[in-house]
Amino acid sequence: MPKTATRAPRPSYRCAECGWETAKWVGRCGECQAWGSVAEASAPTQRQAAGPVTSPAVPIGQVRVSEAAFRGTGVAELDRVLGGGLVPGAAILLAGEPGVGKSTLLLEVAAQTARSGRRVLYVTGEESAGQVRLRADRTGGVHDELFLAAETDLGAVLTHIEQVRPDLIVVDSVQTIGAAGVEGVPGGVTQVKEVSAALVRVAKTRDIATVLVGHVTKDGGIAGPRVLEHLVDVVLHFEGDRNSRFRMVRAVKNRFGPVDEVGCFDLAADGITAVADPTGLFVEHLQGRVAGTCVAVTMEGRRPLLAEVQALVTPSPHERPRRTTSGLDGSRIAMVLAVLQQHCGVRLHAHDVFTSTVGGARLSEPASDLAVAVALASATYVTPPPVGVVAMGEIGLAGELRRVRDLPQRLAEAARLGFKMAVVPAPAAGRHHPQPIASDQVVDGMRVVEVRDVRSALHLLHLDARTKHALEVVEGADER
Repeated sequence: MPKTATRAPRPSYRCAECGWETAKWVGRCGECQAWGSVAEASAPTQRQAAGPVTSPAVPIGQVRVSEAAFRGTGVAELDRVLGGGLVPGAAILLAGEPGVGKSTLLLEVAAQTARSGRRVLYVTGEESAGQVRLRADRTGGVHDELFLAAETDLGAVLTHIEQVRPDLIVVDSVQTIGAAGVEGVPGGVTQVKEVSAALVRVAKTRDIATVLVGHVTKDGGIAGPRVLEHLVDVVLHFEGDRNSRFRMVRAVKNRFGPVDEVGCFDLAADGITAVADPTGLFVEHLQGRVAGTCVAVTMEGRRPLLAEVQALVTPSPHERPRRTTSGLDGSRIAMVLAVLQQHCGVRLHAHDVFTSTVGGARLSEPASDLAVAVALASATYVTPPPVGVVAMGEIGLAGELRRVRDLPQRLAEAARLGFKMAVVPAPAAGRHHPQPIASDQVVDGMRVVEVRDVRSALHLLHLDARTKHALEVVEGADER
């Protein structure tokens, strides 16, 4: 009986930008839409045989936890996000848009670590050594224990690690480092995977904390293969508006601590500094009465932040009125406008509406809906809300107010900053709340009032049509 011929494996094709695979060649990647990036993938390697182990397996109770203790970076806000500091052998990926301040932050971390007596190796692949030295002179980051190397070859980087023997490695950035003998250009999928795997392997085997800087795409995602985020222990996003000095570090993945913490920083010409109380950057009118403003309390991770919402309403000369937002979700603004018109009698169909936040703050959670509604009503009737009022609550399409998470923490922060009154949603009937708040009581010196719907909230603050009409009648009688 003749032997059946072994069928050769069918070739596959892979995108060099994002790693997307397909059975046939195409000119444009079906995942990242890049042109000319799809090429035939290399043949799979043969199965690996069993080999020697680096250390024998031991019961988990005999593993020494002292070797994985946190070491502070010297930057309190970054330690807050990391869960306490850097862990020896940990691999950290810090990603952010160009110019947001990633290199400045990591140079500050490197300088603070060097001042604590630990050796640091800073590898720069995007700048020359002289450029980094100039930044270090400006920010006060020059230290004898901080070593600097300008390299773009993986082999040279590994040699520097052998010679310097650092406690902390900073690679800026992983997309600029190339490995010899690996297909693709630096920054490609294959190169990034190989470079990252080699650096993570060195970090784990030698207990060296390693921080990798990553690029981002136009959509805000981390450039390169998704496996890069799986290789590292911590993934941090560095965010900030180009028109503001305020910056935030947010943890997306953290094997050593929480992922709901954020760190706040102030980026200036002389370096970057931690901001322990960033509320002052987002709130301008704490004492004065200004129409079209209201203060919201939002949660950034575990940290409550107060931000001022501003609104401007003017008659529109156009057939289709303008709706412009800055720092707020445009779809939620449209929903709040519809609720105000349908349930509160606030007619804005012939008016231009502009909404914004102060200081470059970005409010995305629904808890800021009530503050937006108060600011819009205040701007419509040109009546400022009472002094020292904060509002928080999610607005439903029926005009009802829904409870928000972490309400006690929000109220405590508002009271600490001197606010006199808080308008919050009332608990739903029959629903259990672990920390109930009475309909009208004083919490830390601040009056807390619960309301069922947005119409009641506006009436409480004298920002509804009935109150406006009564005031006009009184003013007209006084004039006569």
